[in-house]
Amino acid sequence: MAPINSLEKDHPLLDSSFEYFCASHSIFTVEDFLLQDLTVLAQLAEQGPNSDRLKQGINQVLCIIDKNHHQPWSNGMQFLQDALLNKHVLSTGFQGVDALIGGGLREGQLTELVGLSSSGKTQVCLRVAASIAEQHMGRVIFMDTCNSFSPQRIQHFVDQISGSALTEIMSNILCCPVFDIFSMFDVLHQIEISLKSQGHNGDLKVRSLIVDSISSLITPILGGGGPQGHALMTSAGILLKKLAHEHNIAVLVTNHMVAGDGGNLKPALGESWKSIPHVRLQISRDCENNIHHIIILKHPSQASGKATRFNVDD
Repeated sequence: MAPINSLEKDHPLLDSSFEYFCASHSIFTVEDFLLQDLTVLAQLAEQGPNSDRLKQGINQVLCIIDKNHHQPWSNGMQFLQDALLNKHVLSTGFQGVDALIGGGLREGQLTELVGLSSSGKTQVCLRVAASIAEQHMGRVIFMDTCNSFSPQRIQHFVDQISGSALTEIMSNILCCPVFDIFSMFDVLHQIEISLKSQGHNGDLKVRSLIVDSISSLITPILGGGGPQGHALMTSAGILLKKLAHEHNIAVLVTNHMVAGDGGNLKPALGESWKSIPHVRLQISRDCENNIHHIIILKHPSQASGKATRFNVDD
C-alpha cells in the first residue's frame, strides 16, 4: 500500500509533522496504519503538541482507506457473466482430483490444501504447477516458503504429462523464495502491479499463484495472542482473494494441521482463517501403498465429505 509520505500532495493534513508522528510509532505505509490499535493511536496523538491536527490526520487516512477499499455493486447477471467468461477451470494434473472438485482449480478462487507433514501437499503443488504451465499456456508463480520447490520433480511430472519441451514449461514457472510474512506482502504487491499490465508486452498470462506453505509464514506471527498477527493473517488472505478475483487467477495455498480438542487434528491458523479459502481440501497418505486421499472440507458447489484416492506419481 501507499507510503504515508506520498499522501501529503493530495492531503495537506498529512504533512511532515504527521509523518514524523507515524514514523515514531513504526508506521510508514497505509498497511502499517491498518495494523494499529486506533484507540491507542488516538491517545498517543493527544499527547503531542498538535493533537487536534494529528487526530484529523488519522481520520484522513481512515477516509483514504475506506475510499480505496470501496467496491462497486454488481448484480447477479454480472457475476454469472464474469464466471462464464473469465473464471476458467484449470486441471490439477490428477484426473481423480479434477473429477472430485468439478474439473480442477477455478480461476478467481483461493483453494487451500491442508495435511500433515509428508502427506503430499508439496508434490500436489508441483504437479499442479507443471500441469497449468503445460496445458494452459500460462505462467505459474510459485512462492516457496520452505525450500520445497524441486525442479527435478517438475521435470518428472512434465515427462509424464507429455513430450513437450521441458525448457518452455519450466520457463513458465516462476519460483520466488519467501521466508516471512512481510516479504510475502512485498512480493504480492509486486505481483499486483505486474498483473495490471500483463499481456500488454506480449507476456504470457499469469494463470496460477501457489503458496507452499502459507502457514509457515503466518504461524510465527500469531504467537502472543495480540491482534497484530491476526490482522496480518486476514490481510494476507484478503489480498490473495483480491488477486484471484480481479485478475482471474487460481490461487492454491497449503496449510499444516495441529491437534485440536480431544487430540483430534484440524487445519492450523484457527477460526479467523477458516472463512478465507473458497475451497478447502484435506490430503492424507497411506504410507504402506503410497496411496493419497483427498477429501472436501469446503466447496461452493461440491458436497463436503466427498473423497477420492490417487497416486502422486500417476
